[in-house]
Amino acid sequence: MSERRMTASERRSQLLGVAKAVFAELGYDATTVEEIAARAMVSKPVVYEHFGGKEGIYAVIVDRESTRLLEMITSRLGNDIGARAQIHSSALAFLDYIEADPAGFRVLTRDSPAGLGVGGMASLLGDVAAKAEEVLRGFFKESGVTLDSAPLYAHALVGMVVHVGRWWADARVPDKDLVARHLTALVYYGLGRLPREPTSLHLDASAQG
Repeated sequence: MSERRMTASERRSQLLGVAKAVFAELGYDATTVEEIAARAMVSKPVVYEHFGGKEGIYAVIVDRESTRLLEMITSRLGNDIGARAQIHSSALAFLDYIEADPAGFRVLTRDSPAGLGVGGMASLLGDVAAKAEEVLRGFFKESGVTLDSAPLYAHALVGMVVHVGRWWADARVPDKDLVARHLTALVYYGLGRLPREPTSLHLDASAQG
C-alpha cells in the first residue's frame, strides 16, 4: 500500500519543522531551499508553493517562535503573584523554552539577515522588556525609586536573563530551577536595595555596601 498523501496543512507543518532544524544547524546564509527540500524529501517547488522561498519560511519560523516564547514569559507576569515569584517564574519560562526547543532558540538568537524585516530576538526582547517595565513601575511606586528609570532597569534585567540563558543552553548545568533561583536572588535583592537616586552611590574602592 502506498503512503497517505499529506494534507496541505500537514506538509506546511512538516516543512516548518525541517526548516527550523536546518536554520538552527547551518544559519540563515548557509541554508538553501535545496537543503530544506532534500531533508523533507520533497521537490523544491513544494517549498516555494507553500512559502515562496527561503525568506518566507524563515520569517514564519521566527514569528512563530517569537510569539510562543513571548506568551510563555508574559503569561507568568502579573499582579496576582508577588514580585519575587514573578521574577522566578518568568526566568524559568525562558529556560523552559530553551530546554524544550533548542532549535527554535538557536534560530532566534542568530543574527537576522539584513533587509528581511524579521524581528527575531531583538524585537522579542523589546516586547518582554515593555511588560517587565509595567511590573517595575508598580514596584518603584512603592519603593520611591524614580519611575523614569523603569525602562533602563527593565532592559537590563531582560538582557541579563537572556545572556544567562544563552550560556545555560550549552552548559545545561546547574539545573534550570536553580539557575532561575540564582537569577531571582540577584534581581530581587538588587531591586530591594536600589537607591532612590543613583547619585547617592559611593563609587570609591573603599566603600562598603
